[in-house]
Amino acid sequence: MRTRLLRIAAVTASVMLGLVACAPASPSAEVSTPMPADGPVVSFYGDSYTRGTGASSSDRRWSTVISVDRGWHEINRSENGLGFVNRRAGMRDGLDDIPALVIADRPDIVFVTMGLNDNFSYDDRADEIRSTIDSDLQRLRDGLPAARIVVVEPFWYIADRPASVDVISGWVEDAAARIGADHIDGASRWLDGHYADDPDSWMAGDGLHPNDTGYAHMAERMDAALRALDPPL
Repeated sequence: MRTRLLRIAAVTASVMLGLVACAPASPSAEVSTPMPADGPVVSFYGDSYTRGTGASSSDRRWSTVISVDRGWHEINRSENGLGFVNRRAGMRDGLDDIPALVIADRPDIVFVTMGLNDNFSYDDRADEIRSTIDSDLQRLRDGLPAARIVVVEPFWYIADRPASVDVISGWVEDAAARIGADHIDGASRWLDGHYADDPDSWMAGDGLHPNDTGYAHMAERMDAALRALDPPL
């Protein structure tokens, strides 16, 4: 058990270093798709897996693929290393409160794809993670009463799967139900079997983020999940 914990701690340190290292010098929302004449505005609140870190270009990330396919105007407010508690303090230009920026976008649809990075703070901040999940989602619902909110099970990326992944996923699902949001489950398994040490890896050279193939697979899975919602998206 001690060996496993040390291995997870080492991976955690590597992940956090990698995510911080690839953070942009002047972070800002990326508007990746042109404004369709009558298309809905869709705001994405997530981490590096929604920002598209590891892709060869932003138009290869899953959020942009599904937005282009649907004629959505994408506002991508995702940030490297971001969690419900992780990297929320000390960010500049209002990025310590991205929910407020999402509300100011006045979107028709909101995606919440958060929680991966909070696994690295779970042992010390579990109560804070749970309460912030509740408060973030409630603020989005209160600030955007007419918007459709889609909450996605937090992504995961390696074979080692600490118990916190399922715990945080459960908290996210419960909070989504409380605000009447759509919930997409199973996303933490979308990269299973295609990790950095596998011959057919879907991971980028950093070993932490999907590559173009990985994001294409995520887009396919997300597309199918959205079509299965009631009503579909």
